[in-house]
Amino acid sequence: MKFLSKYTKKYWKTFCLAVLFLTFEAISDLLQPTIMAKIIDEGVANRDIHYILKMGGLMLLITALGAVSASTRSILASIVSQSFGTELRSDLFKKIQSLSFKNLDKFDRASLITRLTNDVTQVQVFVNGLMRIFVKAPLLAIGGLIMATRLNLHLSVVLAVVVPIVALLIIFNLKLGFPLFSKVQTALDRVNSVMREYLSGVRVVKAFNRFDVEISKFSKANDHFKDQSVTASRLMATFSPAIMLTVNLGIVVVLWIGGLGVDSGEIQVGHIIAFTNYMTQILFSLMMISMVFNMFVRAKASAGRIDEVFLLEDSFTWDQEDLHSQTEKGRIDFEDVTFAYEGTTGEPILKYINLTIHPGETVGIIGSTGSGKSTLVGLIPRFYDVNSGTVKVDGENIQRVNPKKLREKIAIVPQKNILFSGSVAENLRWGKEDATEEEMVAAASMAGAHDFINASPEGYHTRIGQGGVNFSGGQKQRISIARALIKRPEILILDDSTSAVDVATEAKIKAALKKYAKGLTCLLIAQRITSIMDADKIVVLDHGELVGVGTHQELIETCKVYQEIYQSQIGKEGL
Repeated sequence: MKFLSKYTKKYWKTFCLAVLFLTFEAISDLLQPTIMAKIIDEGVANRDIHYILKMGGLMLLITALGAVSASTRSILASIVSQSFGTELRSDLFKKIQSLSFKNLDKFDRASLITRLTNDVTQVQVFVNGLMRIFVKAPLLAIGGLIMATRLNLHLSVVLAVVVPIVALLIIFNLKLGFPLFSKVQTALDRVNSVMREYLSGVRVVKAFNRFDVEISKFSKANDHFKDQSVTASRLMATFSPAIMLTVNLGIVVVLWIGGLGVDSGEIQVGHIIAFTNYMTQILFSLMMISMVFNMFVRAKASAGRIDEVFLLEDSFTWDQEDLHSQTEKGRIDFEDVTFAYEGTTGEPILKYINLTIHPGETVGIIGSTGSGKSTLVGLIPRFYDVNSGTVKVDGENIQRVNPKKLREKIAIVPQKNILFSGSVAENLRWGKEDATEEEMVAAASMAGAHDFINASPEGYHTRIGQGGVNFSGGQKQRISIARALIKRPEILILDDSTSAVDVATEAKIKAALKKYAKGLTCLLIAQRITSIMDADKIVVLDHGELVGVGTHQELIETCKVYQEIYQSQIGKEGL
C-alpha cells in the first residue's frame, strides 16, 4: 500500500516509542512466573520468609514498572492512531475532490462514503492495535517460549508440537478470511447506497406512498450485509476455539508429565506452576495473534479499497497555467468535437460538433431530452475531456490550460440546483468569497431572489435546510442564478435554470441578465422555446448532432427540428 509510506515516515518515531514501552510491559509480564517459581521452590520450600519478602517486593516493583509502561504506551498509541486516522481521512477527501468526473464515475458515491468512514476506521483501529496488543502478543509468545524452554527442556517438547499446529491454524485463518471481509465491505457499500438513495428521494417516496418498496429494498441489502458478516465471522469463530483447545490440551499434557516428574523427583513444583503460567501466556498470546490476523484481514481489505482511490491518476494534464488571450475573452470554439462517456456503448453522445460562440453573445441551446445539451456545455469547463476534436476558450485549447484557472472564468447554474447547508449569504459567497452585502443584494435582485430572501425571517442570514428544503424549486433556482452572477464571470452557463419559475419572473430575470450581460458570453439551455427566442444565436441539437445554428427567424425558415419544437410548444398558428 503505497499511500501508507507518507504516514510511516511521519509517525514511525512515536510508533517505535510506543512499541518500546510495550516491550517493557511484555518483559514485566514474562518475569512474573519465573520469580513465582523461585519463591515456591526456594522461599516456600526452605521456609525462608526473608527470601519470600525480597522476591515478592521485586515482583511488585516489576508490576509497577509494567503498569507505567502500559499507561504510557496507551497514551502514545491513542495519539498516533487518532492523528493518523484524521490525516488519512483528510487526504482521502482531498484526493476525491481532485479527481475528474471520469475517475469519480468509476465509483458508486455510497462506496466513496464507506471508504472515507468505515474503511479508514478499520485501518485506524488496526494501527492502534499494533501499539497495544498486536505487538505485545508475539513478544509474549516468543518470550514465553524462550523462558519456558530455559525453565525445563523436557516439558518444552509439548510446545514443539503445539506451536506449529497453531501456526497452521492462523495461516488458514488469514487465507480464507481475506476474500470474505472484502465481500463484507462491498455489502456495506450497498447498504449505504440504498440509504443514500432513499434520503435523496424521500419526498418522492412519501408522495407515492412507497415505503414498503423502500423498506424491502433496504432489508434485502441489510440482510445481504448480515449474511456476508455472519459467514465471515462464523469462519473466524472456528479458529479461536481450535487454537484454545490445542493450547489447553498442551497444558493438560504439561501437568501430566510434570506430575510424573514431581513423583520421581526430577521436576520441582514451582517449575510446573511457572511452566503452566507460561503456557497460559502463550495461549493468550496466540489467541491475540489470531485476533490480530482477523483485524489484519479486515484492515487489509479496507486499505486495498482506500488504495484504489489513491492510485487513480488524474487524467487531466496541462502545460500552461492560464489563458493568455487578451483580445477574445469569452470566445468558445468547438472544432469537430466527438464525445462519449466512458463505459457506454452505442453511438457517442456528441458527434462532430463544429460551433463558434463569439465574445458577448447570448446563445440559446435547445433540443429534445437526451440530445446532448448539458454534455456540450459540460465540456467547456473541462468536466470531461473530448474523445476527439478540440474545445477552445479565448482561442486556447482547454486541454493545455490548468482547469482551476479555466473554471475561474466560468460560472454555471446546473440543471439540478444544489444549495449547501448554511445561510443564504454563505451560499451566495460560493460565487465570490469576499462579496459585500451590496453585491449580494444586486446579484439577488437580478436573479429575482431579493424580495423573497428579504421577506425571510433573517433575510440573507436565513439558514438553508438540508438540500434547500425550506425554499421552493423556483426560489432555489433563483438563489443558484444569483450565486453565479455574483462571480461576474466571463462565461455564464445557465442549464435550464428557469424551468421552475413562472413566465413573468423568467422575463424579469432575462431583462436583468441582458443589462448585466453586456460583454458577457451567456449560454442558455432551455426546454421552453420562448426562453431563447430572443437570443443572438440559437443552437439546435438532435441525437448529439448539430442540426441548426442561427437566429429564431432563420431557424424557423431552415431547420426542420426547430420547426417541430416550435410547433409542439406554440402550435401551428404560431408557425
